[in-house]
Amino acid sequence: MSPLNSWYPFPMDTDFSIYNLPFGIFKPGRASARAGMAVGEEIMDLTILQELGLFDGIFLQDPSVFYADALNDFIALGKETTSAIRLRVQQLLFLENEELKSHPERSKVFFKQNAVQMLLPVRIGDYTDFYSSEQHATNVGSMFRDPANALLPNWKHLPVGYHGRASSIVISGTALHRPKGQTKADDAATPTFGPSKQVDFELEMAFVIGKNSDLGEAISTGHAADSIFGFLLFNDWSARDLQKWEYVPLGPFLAKNFGSSVSPWLVTAEALEPFKVAGPKQEPEVLPYLQFSGLHHYDLNLSVSIAPKESAETVVCRSNYRHMYWNTVQQLAHHTVNGCNLRIGDLLASGTISGPEADSYGSMLELAWKGSKPLKLSDGSTRSFIHDHDTVVIRGWAEKEGMRVGFGEVRTEVLPAKD
Repeated sequence: MSPLNSWYPFPMDTDFSIYNLPFGIFKPGRASARAGMAVGEEIMDLTILQELGLFDGIFLQDPSVFYADALNDFIALGKETTSAIRLRVQQLLFLENEELKSHPERSKVFFKQNAVQMLLPVRIGDYTDFYSSEQHATNVGSMFRDPANALLPNWKHLPVGYHGRASSIVISGTALHRPKGQTKADDAATPTFGPSKQVDFELEMAFVIGKNSDLGEAISTGHAADSIFGFLLFNDWSARDLQKWEYVPLGPFLAKNFGSSVSPWLVTAEALEPFKVAGPKQEPEVLPYLQFSGLHHYDLNLSVSIAPKESAETVVCRSNYRHMYWNTVQQLAHHTVNGCNLRIGDLLASGTISGPEADSYGSMLELAWKGSKPLKLSDGSTRSFIHDHDTVVIRGWAEKEGMRVGFGEVRTEVLPAKD
């Protein structure tokens, strides 16, 4: 792709370049929530662009679709329409285009990102979390089972997943309280109740479903990409001590559903097309319904930082989304092969993204190796798990040939347990 020149003063190395233009929901001051698009450090108000007639020629079945507190109805218009809106805004920002640049009411279109309230970009009806990083699954299996047989027998035959709790998914900047629950020490006869001592982050990506499917309908890997609207950064918070005691036989429950955090800007699948790459060779060969053609992994740089209260942040993890074993179309195909229906706004998360190097592991459980190798932060303190008033920040971006497409950040402070 040739460089796109714009009259808009995009900052150098901005996540929200002319190549990106992600969608989100924001609330300026006392005004109502509405749809916007991130450009540099500002937001373009899509309601104002529509009122100024700058979307004339694009058929919008419901003219009020941008005046909403979620993007679901907009996404439901279909990619033909949503892509046309994104490309139209890109066109308005071209250097030679005077339509918005010289418009007398141009100033009404732009809001500073740091001066508005960001909301969840979609109404999340259902949420599924996968377990698709071979390195992460190997690390966890090595810690808690036999290192020589770290992966369970099913792991390389299907994308393992579980259904999570959509109601406790929160937007970046929303603090979460340390969860309480039952834990049991290895040398104890009975469990005890209290706040978790092992709160952990999980570095993940998530994709948003952009098309409804019918009950009984299986979506093939060849058609799965049509059902993926875009991507978000995702932090699937975990309480490892609660999880260790509760997860047999039905898997995670209270250890996971106390909260997950997402970034506010929904980066479209179209914006990420230039960053598709090949994934790892899958052996043994997967069953026919999980076989695919083309590129479905993404070269996205990811980082995690920890900032203690009133201290600078320390980067503790640098990883990449390309490390996943199971890709998005396989996850979606497996999710629906039994006839499970999906709805617009549903969220499917990748599972913890861990790379091959020790500093690319996507959780504190791995980085500090179950507490045996505490990490030292820049203020001199150490961490095996997350402390009260620590803020965890996940960032993600892709770069190639002068193009940068990023996600901003998902930032969450952990508060003490409620009384």
